[in-house]
Amino acid sequence: MTESRKSTSFGQAAAAYESGRPEYPAAAVEWMLAPVREPGRALRVANVGAGTGKLTRAVVELGADVVAIDPDATMLASLQENVRGIPTFAGTAEDLPLPDSGLDALVMGQAWHWVDPDAGSREVGRVVRSGGVLGLVWNIRDERVEWVRRLTDAMGASHGERLIAAGGPRIAEPLIDLQHRSWTWSRPITLPQLRDLVFSRSDVITASPEERARIDAEVDGVVASVPGLADGGAVDLPYVTHAYRARRP
Repeated sequence: MTESRKSTSFGQAAAAYESGRPEYPAAAVEWMLAPVREPGRALRVANVGAGTGKLTRAVVELGADVVAIDPDATMLASLQENVRGIPTFAGTAEDLPLPDSGLDALVMGQAWHWVDPDAGSREVGRVVRSGGVLGLVWNIRDERVEWVRRLTDAMGASHGERLIAAGGPRIAEPLIDLQHRSWTWSRPITLPQLRDLVFSRSDVITASPEERARIDAEVDGVVASVPGLADGGAVDLPYVTHAYRARRP
């Protein structure tokens, strides 16, 4: 299975992605954009790899003018339903349908790990104005909680999780001054949402029937060990959100 095919597989699970994936903490989004926010002026922001609009919504709520870009037409159609009135375009971080120096910021949620960091950094540097920022954010389940660690063991670590565990994202010229902050928090999740979370992952979407059956069985074993989850209730799923920002000189 090629990485390219995995990176464009999410449209097959757009509804599960919207249901199962968490939102982004407002504090993390505010921090990424803080260097370019000015009183009385709306920011010009592109959300690239926008998916169903999880990060797009958070940026819109800060009062920014946002365009959403994703390589998957099905994901963009979902975004148009979830975040009304946002212009959408097909594209990738390495090939953006945007003019030179037209943005204050470009942000990506759960997506930079699919990007060639050299080509992506050059293209971000082209479309972001001098003094503008690149913001990257990942919601990572907090595996210090034992049942959460076993959930990851059952379905496998994602590309983003492996990137964060290895030290975080890499950027290249012309971007500089990569900074990092993290936030711990939790969200209530039901069993249907948990199953959607599992199915929204590229390794699961593209798994063979045999591998998918193995994952489902192991996830069932985890669910059975979490009081209240299998009985129709909700449990807190803890996260650590990692945000990064870099600057274009």
